[in-house]
Amino acid sequence: MKKKIQLTALMTGLLASNIVLADDGMLTGKVKLACEAILCLSTGSPPNECSPSLSEYFSIDFDDFSDTIQGRLNFLNLCPVSSQTPQMKSLVNAIANGAGRCDAASLNATLVTYSGYGMGGIGQGCISGNKPAYCSAWEGHEYSTELKGGAHYVIDPPKTSYWPFGGSTGMGGMFGTTSTTQSCGHWVD
Repeated sequence: MKKKIQLTALMTGLLASNIVLADDGMLTGKVKLACEAILCLSTGSPPNECSPSLSEYFSIDFDDFSDTIQGRLNFLNLCPVSSQTPQMKSLVNAIANGAGRCDAASLNATLVTYSGYGMGGIGQGCISGNKPAYCSAWEGHEYSTELKGGAHYVIDPPKTSYWPFGGSTGMGGMFGTTSTTQSCGHWVD
C-alpha cells in the first residue's frame, strides 16, 4: 500500500507540472522522455511503452564513465519535477548512478577479485558479495517500486585447488595434495 501511495505521489508530481508543456498540456520531446525514464527506471519491470525513454537514457554513453553518469543525470534533470523535492532529487541521483549497473551480469563483471597466485601469476577469482552503495541507494529508494533487493548473491559450492606435485609450493610432500579451499559466489537476478 505504501509503495502505491509513493508511486502515485511521484506520478501526480510528474503530471501536475506545468513547465514545458505543449498546447494540449502534455510534456514533449526530451522533457517527456526524461520524465518517462524516471518512472520507468523506478520500477522493476518497465512496460514496453518505456522503450523510447530507456533507449534515449541508455544511448548516453561517453568514453569516461563518470561523464556517462553525469550526462544521464543531466538528461533526467530535464524533467521539471526532478528537483522539486529532496526525495525526487535523491531518486534521480540514485537512478543515474545505479540504473544499468546493478543487474546480476554487471555485478558479476565488476565485482570479481583475485586472490593468491597460481601458475602464470593468475590467482583464483571470486565475485564479491558486497553490493555497491550506488545499487543499495537505487534499489532501496523510497520512491522505487519492485526494485527492493534486486540481484541477490548465491554462494557456490567450495572449490578445492589441487596441486599435482605435492605440498603448497610443489616441493616435497606427497604427490596430489590439496592446498586450499575457497568459497565464492555469484549474483543472480
